[in-house]
Amino acid sequence: MSLRYKIAYKIAVIGGDGIGPEVTSAAVDVMKAAADKCGFELEFKYLKAGGCSIDEFGIPLTEETLEECRNSDAVLLGAVGGYKWDSVPADKRPERALLGLRAGLGLYSNLRPAILFDELADASPIKNAKNIDLLIVRELTGGIYFGDHGRYESDECLSDGSEKGIVAYDTEAYSEAEISRILREGFRFAMGRRHKLTVVDKANVLESSRLWREIAAKIAPEFPEVTVDYLYVDNCSMQLINRPSDFDVIVTSNMFGDILSDEAGMITGSIGMLPSASLGAPGKPGMYEPVHGSAPDIAGSGKANPMAAILSAAMLFRWSLDQAEAADMIENAVRQVLKAGYRTPDIISSGEGIIEADTDMIRENVIKLL
Repeated sequence: MSLRYKIAYKIAVIGGDGIGPEVTSAAVDVMKAAADKCGFELEFKYLKAGGCSIDEFGIPLTEETLEECRNSDAVLLGAVGGYKWDSVPADKRPERALLGLRAGLGLYSNLRPAILFDELADASPIKNAKNIDLLIVRELTGGIYFGDHGRYESDECLSDGSEKGIVAYDTEAYSEAEISRILREGFRFAMGRRHKLTVVDKANVLESSRLWREIAAKIAPEFPEVTVDYLYVDNCSMQLINRPSDFDVIVTSNMFGDILSDEAGMITGSIGMLPSASLGAPGKPGMYEPVHGSAPDIAGSGKANPMAAILSAAMLFRWSLDQAEAADMIENAVRQVLKAGYRTPDIISSGEGIIEADTDMIRENVIKLL
């Protein structure tokens, strides 16, 4: 191994808040072990964003952190936020760090795979769950999270005569270019999977959603091998429970994707198993993070499930570093750990051979099985 030429990659690591530093620490250790076995090197740069950045610098994301991320091959993120910062003004909340990173790195496509491992079938709230393997492609830089927002005082009255008082608003806006770009990503991923694409919107109510449907209908003939269907977001949320194995690729807007991917995480056993990748233009650094939040209530307890962060690291190897061998190695090790019966508290599971595991135990066993 020492005689092999070693490529070095620069990885920016943002642990963030709550359990974020714990799960990213586990992922980094797994990445180091896999890289060593596959003959390449990793250089890690540890940065702050989110609540910890507010505490130290007064803002959730500094320009210095963003620049370091831009100069990296990829970014590994834990989680940001927590009740500690609930009273912080909206424009300085920890979550603004995520929006700043996505916009600053030009990340417009969020990939959230939801796979039900056979070993976790009994952990799913879906009865007789099996063959769940779907990919949610979520638009990241448009929609209501980035639209015009604010508050104003209204002197108008409701129908019962009471004054409206303060009115808060958030605007959902999408351009043709933003929609076309993410829809093409959805079609492209469907081509590499089972050739089924579901466009999720609220076209019966929202004008922006009607534009999504119009553009999807124009693009679809370019991909004749892909079968396209359309679902309203409320119906999709029901169908994910009713027939989850029917879905292949779901493409949708920023907010709808945010909500549906959390639901998909639960039907596959635990949101603690769900990785994600945020990608932009080819050659630009992608950002990889577990879908779960910062869970400050269990921070430091050893109960955090690091598997979503570890699987996010596998996605990082595959999508940003083109190190498929290392990615496969990590994913196979996670499967073997599950098969051996190791379970953190978030995974509801019972039966013979189940081993109650903490964060470190999962880390150690994944590394052992690489």
